[in-house]
Amino acid sequence: MPTSTPSDAQKAMYRLIGPDASPDHPPRPENPLAPLKVGNRALSPEHVIELLTPFMSDSRLQGIRNVVAGRTRTVVPVIEGIVNTGNVSAVMRSTEAMGYQDLHVIATDGRYKHSERTAKGAQRWLDVHQWEDSVSCVEHLQDRGYRVAAMYLDDKAVPIESVDFTTPTALVFGNERDGVSESLRAAADLSCVIPMSGFTESFNISVAAAIGLYHARRHRIERQGHHADLSEAEQTRLVARLCMRSVTKAESVLKRVLREQGETS
Repeated sequence: MPTSTPSDAQKAMYRLIGPDASPDHPPRPENPLAPLKVGNRALSPEHVIELLTPFMSDSRLQGIRNVVAGRTRTVVPVIEGIVNTGNVSAVMRSTEAMGYQDLHVIATDGRYKHSERTAKGAQRWLDVHQWEDSVSCVEHLQDRGYRVAAMYLDDKAVPIESVDFTTPTALVFGNERDGVSESLRAAADLSCVIPMSGFTESFNISVAAAIGLYHARRHRIERQGHHADLSEAEQTRLVARLCMRSVTKAESVLKRVLREQGETS
C-alpha cells in the first residue's frame, strides 16, 4: 500500500513545531541544576557556556543573557488545533517577544493550511511542546501546578482582567473555526474572555493571543513589579541551552573542544 507524503503545509508546520517537540517526548519539569548531555558527557550549564563563549560574539552572548533575564515559565500559552501555519507563527512571535519561554501546541489531525507569514525565528528560542490530545496536555499542566484558563465564552466565563496571572496559569487559545474543543473545556479550571464592545464576537486567534499575553504580562508587572521570574540557576541553564541553539552545530563543536582539551565526549 503506498504511503502518503506530507503536504507542503504539513512540512511547514513540522518545521515550526520542531523535532524537539515530538509527542513521544512530552515535557517534564526541568531541573535547573541538571547537567546537559553532550555525547556521552554530562556537562554543567556553566561549563557549556564557558566552552561555547569563544564561538560567539560578546554582544550575542550578552543578548542571550539579557533575553533570558526577562523570561518566565509561570504563565504558559497553549494553542489547540490551529491549522493555519501563519497563525501559529504569529502566536510564536508574540510568545517569544513578550518573555514567555514555553509554548504548548495541541496538534490537529494534520490537515494544515500554509501561510506566508513567518515566525521570524521565534521558535528557535522557545521551548515548544507538542501534544496529540487536549486532555493529556491539560492534565500534565495541572499536575505541574498550573491553573488552566481556556479562552472561550460561556455562562461561567470571567473577564480576563479578573484572572490572577501572578500564579501559575496556562492560557489556552482555540482554533480558527471552532475555538476551544469540548474536551478541553471540560478539563479546564476556568473560562475567560477578552471583553469586546462591537458587533464582532471574536478576534482572530493570533490577535486574541497577542492581546491575552500582553494583558497577562502587564498584569504581572502591575501586581508584583516584574514579569520575569526565573531563578539564577534556571537562567544559567537556559542561557547554556540557548547558546547551544545559537552556535552552528554546537554539539559537534563541544565534542571537538572536549577532545582537544583531553576530555572524552
